[in-house]
Amino acid sequence: MAALILAHFLLAACAAPLVRRLGTRAFVLLALPPAVTLGWALAQWGTAAAGGAVSWSLAWLPAYDVWIAFRLDALALLMVVLAAGVGALVLLYCVRYFDDGAPRLGGFAGNLLAFAGAMLGLVLADDLVVLYVFWELTTVFSYLLIGYDSERKQNRRSALQALTVTTLGGLAMLVGFLMLGQEAGTYRISELLADPPAASGTVSAAIALVLLGALSKSAIWPFSVWLPNAMAAPTPVSAYLHAAAMVKAGVYLVARLAPGFADVPLWRPVLLVLGSATMLLGGWRALRLGDLKLVLAYGTVSQLGFLTVLAGIGNRDAALAAAVLILAHALFKAPLFLVTGIVDHATGTRNLRQLSGVGRALPWVAATAVVAGASMAALPPLLGFAAKEAAFEALLHGNTVDRWVLAVTTVGSALTCAYTLRFLWGAFARKPGLDDTPAHRVSPAFLGPPALLAVACVVFGPGVSWWNGLLGAYASAFPAPAHPYSLSLWHGLGTALLLSAAAWAGGVVLFLLRDPVVRLSRRIAWPTADRVFGLGLLGLERISLQVTGFFQRGSVSVYLATVLSVLLGGQLAVLLVDEPWAGAVAPRLWDSGAQGAIALLTCAAALLCLPVRRRMKVVVLAGLTGYGTALLFVVHGAPDLALTQFCVETVALLVFVLVLRRMPVYFQETISRRRLFMRVPLALIASAVVATTLWVVAAARIAKPTGGALVTATADHGVKEVVATTLVEFRAWDTLGESAVLAVAAVGVTSLIYVHRRTGTTEQPERVEPVEPTAAGSPTAWSYGSHFEVSGAVADDTAPERTWLAAGRTLAPEYRSVVFEVVARLVFHPILVLSVYLLLCAENLPGGGFVAGLVAGLAMMARYLAGGRHELADAAPGHPGLLTGLGLLLSASTAALGLAEGAVLHPLTYETRLPLFGDIHVGTPVFFDTGVYLLVLGVVLDTVRALGGRIDRQIEREAHEKAKESGR
Repeated sequence: MAALILAHFLLAACAAPLVRRLGTRAFVLLALPPAVTLGWALAQWGTAAAGGAVSWSLAWLPAYDVWIAFRLDALALLMVVLAAGVGALVLLYCVRYFDDGAPRLGGFAGNLLAFAGAMLGLVLADDLVVLYVFWELTTVFSYLLIGYDSERKQNRRSALQALTVTTLGGLAMLVGFLMLGQEAGTYRISELLADPPAASGTVSAAIALVLLGALSKSAIWPFSVWLPNAMAAPTPVSAYLHAAAMVKAGVYLVARLAPGFADVPLWRPVLLVLGSATMLLGGWRALRLGDLKLVLAYGTVSQLGFLTVLAGIGNRDAALAAAVLILAHALFKAPLFLVTGIVDHATGTRNLRQLSGVGRALPWVAATAVVAGASMAALPPLLGFAAKEAAFEALLHGNTVDRWVLAVTTVGSALTCAYTLRFLWGAFARKPGLDDTPAHRVSPAFLGPPALLAVACVVFGPGVSWWNGLLGAYASAFPAPAHPYSLSLWHGLGTALLLSAAAWAGGVVLFLLRDPVVRLSRRIAWPTADRVFGLGLLGLERISLQVTGFFQRGSVSVYLATVLSVLLGGQLAVLLVDEPWAGAVAPRLWDSGAQGAIALLTCAAALLCLPVRRRMKVVVLAGLTGYGTALLFVVHGAPDLALTQFCVETVALLVFVLVLRRMPVYFQETISRRRLFMRVPLALIASAVVATTLWVVAAARIAKPTGGALVTATADHGVKEVVATTLVEFRAWDTLGESAVLAVAAVGVTSLIYVHRRTGTTEQPERVEPVEPTAAGSPTAWSYGSHFEVSGAVADDTAPERTWLAAGRTLAPEYRSVVFEVVARLVFHPILVLSVYLLLCAENLPGGGFVAGLVAGLAMMARYLAGGRHELADAAPGHPGLLTGLGLLLSASTAALGLAEGAVLHPLTYETRLPLFGDIHVGTPVFFDTGVYLLVLGVVLDTVRALGGRIDRQIEREAHEKAKESGR
């Protein structure tokens, strides 16, 4: 199972090059994973129909009882057949639907296949957390698919609307999952349903949150707004996501949880009321629309309400009816969407008021639509009829509430019949007063996928009894009634058949009265949900602007004061109420005189920052506080922390220097006495509260320190350095996450500051007019001195000149320091060697990938400070983003290697003995740390390039413009 899901994502990653190479024919290859998955699922039919299941699991977070677990039972097999079978046909349909030159087709193809993989993962998941992960993946991929034509505002808006609604529901569902898992003591869905937790307020709240996610995903009122707008997506997306896959996810979740939680008090009222309302509102709205896709979209909303009702009733016959209706709906709604795409493709329009006589021009397309539409209207002998009969029978033999629901579903079925006739008439009938719409010929390959689905409606109508075993296996999870219903095309004359006939008659009447119905519908129409959604977002935006404008006034000091005030309020409240200092060990001022002296000097450096007006002095003094902290680490016996602090402080200091080149020398803000009297007490109180909190937290420890256990565990691994081993083995998850955050933050910040493209390679000199006639190359920011040209004769010196730096000739004489250039060049390679040493010795000596990367970055910064951006380009010719990406890839790949031993990030070691070298110990943590090293080096280089090289370019442009203005 996991391999099939992974195959979807792997081939999706290759979709873009495949489409570039093969054009639309690449969709044939992309259809292979869903097709293979369909074959595998059908091979498991016997096991699932017998009530068995096929399971696969892998420990993910065993300490939290979270597993990557998949399980194929009867309900999951039904959903896999639909997701894989319809998905494969839709991908084949794309071969003819798109042209080879369609823009961004490779990305679309990859997203569509990846969505299919995410959908398979969702229906196969046997763990709540895993289900949520795939749930959100379907949300993300649907956002990308709906927004495929991102140049159109409607597509962007519709994609964002779908993402907003379904994501908010998904977040609520996640909270519900966590509450259920905690209450039940397990996150395994099969175990949860086998032994559900006892009814309680927590369970009821959890179920309410889960239903919120399910209803928003399946577009149940009041969340139905996003589905009709999603019709802005290409037709294959509508046919797959909004007929057979994504919108079924919410119904699937309800059906999955119903055996264990249908008796929770709010389950039935919520699902029956909202499902019934959705069925009526969606069907009524479909009667007055002119776009064929919108007619089907609101019809889908109506059908989803019907499915939600059946899945939520919580008895055996209703569950059986829900399962067969899920199958029928996918088989008749997907071909109708695909036929709509063919009509649009052949005629250039989907407006049923403009179409006329298309059925004569495209008879086979019309025949396919008629068969699928007849199944949707529940006409015999098609599958839709058998499913509707099962639903009516289940509701007939229920309680009073079920009979009320039966009346609603009968009215809803009449609406379904009416908008089905409206769709077929609008798409294919010849209309008075309209000329026949020109339509080009449709190839059999284009019509094949919808025709095959329509044939399935015909075959599975009389053959619906073939599904008794599989669907009955799911329904058997509910208590069996005295006379269980069995799927069959014909159950004789009865009340259910009479209700079906009444629905057909009502539908025909509504269709014949379509013009008055449209006028009535428009006259009594409420404000559209889309308008309400837009007004709600507009109001939220205005409120956020007001709140933001009130709190964010552009003053850093106000921001800091606000943060400190909130922090102090919370901390002081806790300290005053709980009095946690009672019985705490009294704090010691210092352990040694050296600590006290360093602390006093550090505090003095911090105090000296207050009266200083020059920015550079403040930066230097603030840097001294950081170095003082590093010295405290040294005195306290923490060389790893000290080394890291020294490197971080040095890099930060140099970055400040780069930034300050473009800022005023002096602070511009003047502080009045009143503000000073407000800030000083706040700062003193904040420092006192933070110090007290740290003392209380340290004194409140009751557990045994883990230092001894870490030392023992480190020794067991055959190494000595506890800190580095902790970072790359025991807490490697934290390190990996922090590395990813560091990469994203660095890339985002440097990009936002100067809004520069990240696709360039080496910084090359710009072609600018030379300032000096004898200068080699173009002038740089470092070559512009106090004068733009050198007066006097230029000596003719043909003697060879020693060039210590590659960019030495671009430097202005008054800005050059030969000593610095020589030193920078001489220490460059030794510092790089030192960084590699710090990387490799980390298992037994202080060091590590983070520190080593900072040291290597300092070597690069030294080259830049000595020779400017051209010197940096010579020292590091590659793109910094490449190093960052390679580092993150190496760390993540090393983490994945641990799966060989059953767990992500499980360390692997190899020991041998080589001549001359002696014993060799190689472990995957070293490669993991190498990834961190490359990532940190890439981040430093990216920062220097953005804050150094980009500023250099600004200085060069300004100087060049001044030179032109002065006529030089």
